Amino acid sequence: MAGFGRHGALADAIEQGQSFFATWRKSPSAATTIGIWTDLSMAPGNPFPNYYASSPLVAATLNGDEGIRHGGNVAPLTKHLKSLMMLTTTATALPLTAVLCDYLLYYPFVDMGSGDPQAMTNVVTLPRYADGEGVQIMAVLTNPPGAPAGLTFTVDYVDQDGAAKTSPANTFGAGVVTGTLATTDRARQGTSGPFLRLADGTTGVRSITGFTMTGGLDVGLISLVLVKPLATHGIRGIDAPVERDYALDFPSLPRIVDGAFLGLIACPSGSLAATAIHGTITTTWN
Repeated sequence: MAGFGRHGALADAIEQGQSFFATWRKSPSAATTIGIWTDLSMAPGNPFPNYYASSPLVAATLNGDEGIRHGGNVAPLTKHLKSLMMLTTTATALPLTAVLCDYLLYYPFVDMGSGDPQAMTNVVTLPRYADGEGVQIMAVLTNPPGAPAGLTFTVDYVDQDGAAKTSPANTFGAGVVTGTLATTDRARQGTSGPFLRLADGTTGVRSITGFTMTGGLDVGLISLVLVKPLATHGIRGIDAPVERDYALDFPSLPRIVDGAFLGLIACPSGSLAATAIHGTITTTWN
């Protein structure tokens, strides 16, 4: 398994204190809709909300200490996700699918009301996964629009090979609440899910260079966020917590790179309003 040659090595690492355990809690207040993903890093709770508030259209990084805690830097050793637990006592949003991501770069205050190309300024580069392999783009609503359903946009970016690319048209769903992943909507043809549609041959993204609204305009602002998906999870009911042990249930333990800002995106089956989601995380290193 990744990071450990055998299960005994994993047990030895934990016995020697090479592990970390933390709790987290997110309590979204916005009324979400079935099938529309949301960025839980923006929700109140522990860790405190991430608002993507910095200079407009300028690439910025997030402080890993302000995401879900996973322990300090361990280099030259490598850290891995041992287990993740989630629970809620509110049934409204269930079942709920979630993805744990490492948030790498973001470009804030992208204007949905302008038809002109908007150029991004890249003063920083990817702090982790420098080649961009496996890195995806999310479009997060930070200032809610009016009626975005069906509007389209493209993104200019640099792919995993360093080549300049332009995405196909991406379609907005009907979500209008803060934290909505704009390209999600189970009832809207052309939406892509939590991550943007990218050009053929793209297996990752190094940076974003531009954004253009190509089909209609609306009020509202979004942040374009580069993330590395690490692990999936979900809650089925309110009767018991759900724990995934990546050493027992999966063939490998996802790597967590030093400095990672960990956050969750989630797809509810109803409203997340007043749904407190509690969880734990255990990491280990070798």
